[in-house]
Amino acid sequence: MAMANLARRKAYFLTRNVTASHTDALRFSFSLSRGFASSGSDENDVVVIGGGPGGYVAAIKAAQLGLKTTCIEKRGALGGTCLNVGCIPSKALLHSSHMYHEAKHAFAHHGIKLASVEVDLPAMLAQKDNAVKNLTRGIEGLFKKNKVTYVKGYGKFLSPNEVSVETIDGGNTVVKGKHIIVATGSDVKSLPGITIDEKKIVSSTGALSLSEVPKKLIVIGAGYIGLEMGSVWGRLGSEVTVVEFAADIVPSMDGEIRKQFQRSLEKQKMKFMLKTKVVSVDASGDGVKLTVEPAEGGDQTTLEADVVLVSAGRTPFTSGLDLEKIGVETDKGGRILVNERFLTNVSGVYAIGDVIPGPMLAHKAEEDGVACVEFIAGKHGHVDYDKVPGVVYTHPEVASVGKTEEQLKKEGVSYRVGKFPFMANSRAKAIDNAEGLVKILADKETDKILGVHIMSPNAGELIHEAVLAINYDASSEDIARVCHAHPTMSEALKEAAMATYDKPIHI
Repeated sequence: MAMANLARRKAYFLTRNVTASHTDALRFSFSLSRGFASSGSDENDVVVIGGGPGGYVAAIKAAQLGLKTTCIEKRGALGGTCLNVGCIPSKALLHSSHMYHEAKHAFAHHGIKLASVEVDLPAMLAQKDNAVKNLTRGIEGLFKKNKVTYVKGYGKFLSPNEVSVETIDGGNTVVKGKHIIVATGSDVKSLPGITIDEKKIVSSTGALSLSEVPKKLIVIGAGYIGLEMGSVWGRLGSEVTVVEFAADIVPSMDGEIRKQFQRSLEKQKMKFMLKTKVVSVDASGDGVKLTVEPAEGGDQTTLEADVVLVSAGRTPFTSGLDLEKIGVETDKGGRILVNERFLTNVSGVYAIGDVIPGPMLAHKAEEDGVACVEFIAGKHGHVDYDKVPGVVYTHPEVASVGKTEEQLKKEGVSYRVGKFPFMANSRAKAIDNAEGLVKILADKETDKILGVHIMSPNAGELIHEAVLAINYDASSEDIARVCHAHPTMSEALKEAAMATYDKPIHI
């Protein structure tokens, strides 16, 4: 069955009829020169506005395809929000804080005794900053290797083929391109009546650089970012309370996994106030006072904290691009509208990543970037947003791909469920880290895998076997019949697959 699925998938890509709603998308002119432009005004095949995960990957891929390429980045450091003030520094702090937490609470159980353990916050933050610095320099190195011209400054459209750039050194230049890709990412979504000062009221950016561990931290928003940053400071000693307007944490998560995940976080002393609305925030005193009330109305309550983290989502960042000047269409949420080839309604102007509809994830933006420039180069590109994995990098981690059980019920799809707990996994028991489970959803008639959800240590690594399986239309039996090394955490995925189409062995 696995070979048949692979053959079908190959046939799909070979026979896929890719059409464009704009004939301009099919026009393409190769440039024989991939060298550095002598001036920002020289015409490029591709100009990318934004040097984040989507933008820098698009620029490198374009250059690799033989296109003369320039990338414009306002920050002066490549990698965008993700590398500079998002994915990477947060994972550095998540890892460092987890090491501290393990040393304080788990080492003794493993026969490792320490006289004392304390946090050196400046050193921890320095390690995080050093990781970011090295990675941003690494991308600059990749630009040089692939002969991508790098312009540091804020770009805005003069025409569909011209971008005016106010450079960070105070100058101005015009960059011309046959194809211009908007990859400016997203920004923190603000809440009415709350002013973020990055000191007492912080965004995720400020939460990465607090000068001391707050005694009390309130997180507004129970999404991926809020729970991750709440975990960091909770491990380091903060009393963390999460305030969420919705009835559940991470609403997009599979319901069964979500319930177990919330219980796990509560065991780590994270408190939750769900169905709760923030009415006002007062930061005039030494700390911060929040006035909250039930989402459906009712008596108000006052909460006090040293720091408040506003983590209510993100919004597309297109400010100052002058999109309206050239007539680029956006939706009510400010997202740029594109066709299946990432082309806007304006000939020669494309958009990828967080500025267009779809998951606001760095890896989705990277895939957008590759597919977009492949289309520009006359090739085929493809990104299926229903098969993009998502990961919450807490401990345990939660990773998922495909449909949730709630979605399948709503769609009226007949399905089977297979589950396997890590409590029955030998590797997890051996390392005394057996919290969580694997849950597989498969079509009742065909056994095709429709969704996989994992809660465990390193779930973000384990999920990719499932991502590959879903992308190649594999069945649960396909995974179950693949030999998995023993003892490994990945055997739990095999056992869950066995439980989906037949019966598991170890439970």
